[in-house]
Amino acid sequence: MTARLLIPALAALTIWTAPASARAIEDIDSISDRAEVSMPAYLQCVPYARQVSGIGIYGDAHTWWGQAEGRFAKGKTPRPGAVMAFKPHGNMRLGHVAAVSRVIDSRTVLIRHANWSPINGRRGQIEDDVRAIDVSPDNDWSEVRVWFAPNQALGGTHWPVHGFIYNRKADRAPETGIVSRIARVADPIGRIIAGLKR
Repeated sequence: MTARLLIPALAALTIWTAPASARAIEDIDSISDRAEVSMPAYLQCVPYARQVSGIGIYGDAHTWWGQAEGRFAKGKTPRPGAVMAFKPHGNMRLGHVAAVSRVIDSRTVLIRHANWSPINGRRGQIEDDVRAIDVSPDNDWSEVRVWFAPNQALGGTHWPVHGFIYNRKADRAPETGIVSRIARVADPIGRIIAGLKR
């Protein structure tokens, strides 16, 4: 007799909870669908660094330092908005670029970059305001350690760095020597003489 009462009670309980369970499953499905839509696509470091820094260089990260020559100012001092240009090293054959978002002290900066740490098992993710520290012996930012999300700490690798590319025109080298001074004077005189001969 107890079994006969228990079976209808269980059936009633199943019917009563089924719509709620179905709604919960639908909600989970729709949430995960929205999450996938809103998650950023796989992103490389170059387009992200270009977007956040405004420095219009294209091509693989390892080419940025050379491409900046004569176009953008470069140096060894981190500044907000500058791009830290990493040299190829180990498995990072194409180099890496990251934009400096904040200078904390002479050895610590916060950077914004993409495709460094796998986050939730996915590569190509954006990391904003993560730490990079200068570990070079001469405090010249030629080697850095960078925050690595899976460890929730700085990574152990000392990554070689070319330096920083600044979002301003390259300074023209000052002309020196007697030849350059003569050329500066001779050019306008030559144009005047050419104009008189016409």
